[in-house]
Amino acid sequence: MMTGRIGRKFAAALALCALVLGGWALAGAAPARAQGAEPAARISAFYTALLDTMKRAKQLGPRGRYEKLAPVVMSTFDVAGMTRVAAGPGWERATSDQQAAMIDAFWRMMTATYASRFDDFAGENFEVSPAVDQPPAAKLVRTRLILGNGKTVALSYLMRNAAGGWKIADVYLDGTISELAARRAEFSSIIRSGGPDALVSSLRQKVDKLLAGT
Repeated sequence: MMTGRIGRKFAAALALCALVLGGWALAGAAPARAQGAEPAARISAFYTALLDTMKRAKQLGPRGRYEKLAPVVMSTFDVAGMTRVAAGPGWERATSDQQAAMIDAFWRMMTATYASRFDDFAGENFEVSPAVDQPPAAKLVRTRLILGNGKTVALSYLMRNAAGGWKIADVYLDGTISELAARRAEFSSIIRSGGPDALVSSLRQKVDKLLAGT
């Protein structure tokens, strides 16, 4: 059975790939065309892929888990929007090529984080509740991570209707706490000191370390 500490690690890892959006206006998002179940279905599909990867973790290895999860992360998270917010004022000063490189590096870092941390299966499961409106144009999906010992951890997903449908824009651990509150400060600090290229280099180094198990 998993201990509470390990369970929190799993929950924190789920939250690690999201970021606090603060006051970012969602009013410009595409009008919602789907029923509330569609965002929940997106989360359920993500969990299904994650659990399947965990069950085959040893067989796949870090690189295999990375390759399996990469397209799932891209289709589930609003990676471009998250990168834009995390980069802060530095985003507008970056060239289009640098912006594309930051998005790519952030996506790869998110995927490598999942591949590195979800490296075993000990009876975990998830429960997903129907989405509820989160004005002005978002949806909130509440879920529970059920550990092998029966304990639970609450995880809530803020979702917006981005390109490709409903995607995750933020994750809240225990329903209220964003694990990525410091991510924006971290990214902005790197860009201020070394520019967008420094952020890309930093994220790529993290990918290499995660997949190498260091």
